Amino acid sequence: MSDLLGIGYSGLKAYSRALSTIGDNIANAQTPGYARRRLDMMEPVSGSDSVFYRGNINPSGVEIRGVSRSVDAWLIEDSRISSGDSERSATKLGWLGKVEGALSDESNGIKTGLTKLFTTADQLTADPANKTLRSQFLQSADDIASGFRTAAGELDKMGDGIEGAAASTVEDFNANLNALEQINIGLRKARPGSTNAASLLDERDRLLDKLSSQAGVSATFENNGSVTLRAAGSGDLLVGGGAVNPITVTAAPDGRLSYSVGGSPLTVTTGSLAGQAEAANHVADQRAGLDVMATSFAAQLNAAHQAGTDANGNPGAPLFTGTSAATLTLSALTPEQVAAANASGSNGNMLALGALRGAGDPEARWSGHLATQAQTTASARAQDAAAGTRADAAAAARDGVSEVDLDKEAAELLRFQQAYQAAARTIQVARETMQTLLSSI
Repeated sequence: MSDLLGIGYSGLKAYSRALSTIGDNIANAQTPGYARRRLDMMEPVSGSDSVFYRGNINPSGVEIRGVSRSVDAWLIEDSRISSGDSERSATKLGWLGKVEGALSDESNGIKTGLTKLFTTADQLTADPANKTLRSQFLQSADDIASGFRTAAGELDKMGDGIEGAAASTVEDFNANLNALEQINIGLRKARPGSTNAASLLDERDRLLDKLSSQAGVSATFENNGSVTLRAAGSGDLLVGGGAVNPITVTAAPDGRLSYSVGGSPLTVTTGSLAGQAEAANHVADQRAGLDVMATSFAAQLNAAHQAGTDANGNPGAPLFTGTSAATLTLSALTPEQVAAANASGSNGNMLALGALRGAGDPEARWSGHLATQAQTTASARAQDAAAGTRADAAAAARDGVSEVDLDKEAAELLRFQQAYQAAARTIQVARETMQTLLSSI
């Protein structure tokens, strides 16, 4: 009867642990990074029996092997790769959208100012002595210069914003590296198959998910679950052998970002850090392009204005001063100093200025610049949509294995509850049988 009692007790112990494991699953159904757990059980091998042959009938109950997690390594890796691509495209798109907004007419009024400038020039051809139109001409030019300064200021702030965001991401990335090393230490000490080991593995995977979304990383695992982490591509060691090598970010004078680890350059091609670097490159290109547009516009308009004479018969003065978009300023001119005339007549210079309108005029070039930016943003938006769809699909496939299904857990709860009750009944039968035997003596 002691065998029957032992069998019943082993069942009670195993099914109690199983019920606790299911309870953990239910309680953590909404916990990020939690992988569904199951209690692994096996029939114990008696000391007097061979694994391959048993000569006697000697039932020995059930034995708990440990807690295992419902995970698929390939699906996890695929999810991390697609998540990194999605984060890169989403981060880049966010900044490109802001660049498009900074260059838009609603933000700076450059396009409207250019249109008003040429429209006023056309009106001055009909009434070159009109002081109000001369004032409007100067005001339109001032609005354009102000628009360039506004756009330059917005792009400068954006460059600073990207640099700050990258520094924050790098700080968080390094904190996650340190946390991962602490998990490694815990995993080396944890008993395999224990609840503690399962919790540490969940946290390890959560940190790896976060690190993969920030930058490209490559992980290799030891038998105890501890991880050696390297930078994808370059293979630079980030975590391993008890060491943590943090990364750093540096911004060039034009705002372009570069990363390094251990003093060596680090190329990041995926994750939010890659998106920030690509956005910084784009903003730097836009700042340089804006300066070219501003100086080219100023040079063209200055040359056109200086080709004429003002109301007092003096040669036309430069309309603009400044060497960049940020410094472009309207010269201090009075309405009488607007050079509307030239050798051909009192409105000759305004006619010549109006003739600048065409495929290569400042108005057309600025419109083309905006169209190029819009196309770049639209392309980034399409890439982000595709990357997001793939990431969602990969995450869904991973969750299909690891996610807790409350309906399934409820069924398992009922199944193990019945098994627990049956094990308790086994002990009760053993006691009753033992009592019967004792009573018969």
